[in-house]
Amino acid sequence: METRMKIIRRAVKEIKDGMYVNLGIGMPTLIANEFPSDYNVFLQSENGMLGIGPYPTESEVDADLINAGKETVTAKAGAAYFDSAESFAMIRGGHIDVAILGGMEVSKAGDLANWMIPGKVVKGMGGAMDLVVGAKKVIVIMEHTNKHGESKVKNTCTLPLTGKGVVHRLITELAVFDFVDGQMYLTELQDGVTLEEVKENTEATFEVRI
Repeated sequence: METRMKIIRRAVKEIKDGMYVNLGIGMPTLIANEFPSDYNVFLQSENGMLGIGPYPTESEVDADLINAGKETVTAKAGAAYFDSAESFAMIRGGHIDVAILGGMEVSKAGDLANWMIPGKVVKGMGGAMDLVVGAKKVIVIMEHTNKHGESKVKNTCTLPLTGKGVVHRLITELAVFDFVDGQMYLTELQDGVTLEEVKENTEATFEVRI
């Protein structure tokens, strides 16, 4: 969990006051609990809610308030509810400033694979394919390696793609990478991490711009 929180705390810095933000299923949803109290951020969920607050305490749980991952959430004052068509009109219409999504693999060209592993039962890609082309900025947060110690930052993705060349920024527990015109750049090291550690754990080739 500490590894994930390191990623989440860095991701929060990407969100500015007044932004409209979509948080993907999984690790990104934890970001809702980390905003400074004076931030006025509008969290949107593709299942039809704008104005998501932090996770509820036991006494606040309302089974009718859920995010796209079927988790119970709270609603901020002034929250709005709408149907799925309206929600995807917001996404496809370019009204989401930032989408923060989880990832299974990211390639050096900014390709993203995050919706399925062949042979495993999946319910579908959810709103990910719309978000990666509709949001103004796409940030992927994920652990740098899988449970076998293999790099998830690839020269070429091996899993089915969610989108090609759609990632603007990748944040892992080791580093921050930016993608510009099909090129991958290391722009920041996480605290206590060396460049050698990043190179050892990254399959993809990248340029250093620190």
